[in-house]
Amino acid sequence: MSTPDELKAQIAEWRAVMADPKPRPMRTALESTFARDCVVHMCAPYGDRDRPRDHMFNDYVSLYHAMPDLERRDMIVMAGTTPEGQEWVGCMGNYMGTFEKPFLEVPPTGHLAHMRYHEFFRLEDGQITEAQIIWDLPELMMQAGAWPMAPQLGKFMCTPAPMSGDGLHVSGDGQAAMDHVIAMLTDLCRHPAEGGPEVMQLEKYWHPKFNWYGPAGIGTGRGIKGFRNWHQIPFLRAMPDRKLDAMGDLMSHWIGEGDYVCETGWPNMRLTITGDGWMGIAPAGQEVVLRSLDFWRMENGLIRENWVLVDLIDLYAQIGVDVFERMREITQIRRPS
Repeated sequence: MSTPDELKAQIAEWRAVMADPKPRPMRTALESTFARDCVVHMCAPYGDRDRPRDHMFNDYVSLYHAMPDLERRDMIVMAGTTPEGQEWVGCMGNYMGTFEKPFLEVPPTGHLAHMRYHEFFRLEDGQITEAQIIWDLPELMMQAGAWPMAPQLGKFMCTPAPMSGDGLHVSGDGQAAMDHVIAMLTDLCRHPAEGGPEVMQLEKYWHPKFNWYGPAGIGTGRGIKGFRNWHQIPFLRAMPDRKLDAMGDLMSHWIGEGDYVCETGWPNMRLTITGDGWMGIAPAGQEVVLRSLDFWRMENGLIRENWVLVDLIDLYAQIGVDVFERMREITQIRRPS
């Protein structure tokens, strides 16, 4: 079993190259860091990658061509062994650069742009054998004035690094932090089936000034009021049957390190869209699955910050809505003839 520091060292070359990426070093780092037969799960519209090293190289190079001064800014890097014995590294940060050319047909802005990523890597024998990756592509759409989905309720912002400033130096035993987060999620799932909001005991788990950083399409909320108003109440009104992962074929991978906890699953939630729908999605009574890759930071025994990315483009695709086609309709006049 590797230590967290040893696991982080195994992806150090990849992180260093991507901090100031160029195509040739990217190719070299991909081939040395990712196993030839690795399994790569990418967010929509990419999907699972066959010949993953070739496809990932093309994905990153296309982002580099859209932002020629591209940089990867890691803000949290944590690692460890899951309760099931797998070794994972989780990274959260922002890709940033001058948005000069279209990316996935999102029109360029000519300005500095930001796109959050949550990237999780499973390691075996010193190489990445599985990756689960969400890029917040809707964040670019919003900056480009090409928003094809319902207006978000929370605040739109460039997601910040941990307030504590220690996201790149996470260390220590994280069992207590992980126990706290899992207990919080367990109580969270008691509502609405077992009672009103009080059964969630939110004050027991969350800091009074906590920030909940959701993906573009949901947005950021502060404190219990912001979290509930801008995310949880609309979410539960539409999908009250949500439960904590591990339902049948769904599985999450958990790491706790110091004051930080992270979770990845592909997917890790199964829900039914009912009520009055969610984010402009009609209440079709249809079952959907969600991919949610999350990070939490504890402070004085309470959750102070929570970074959440959900593959919203995949969710829309499950109900038959092509988000990129809607975006193309919006931006048709802005595309060269």
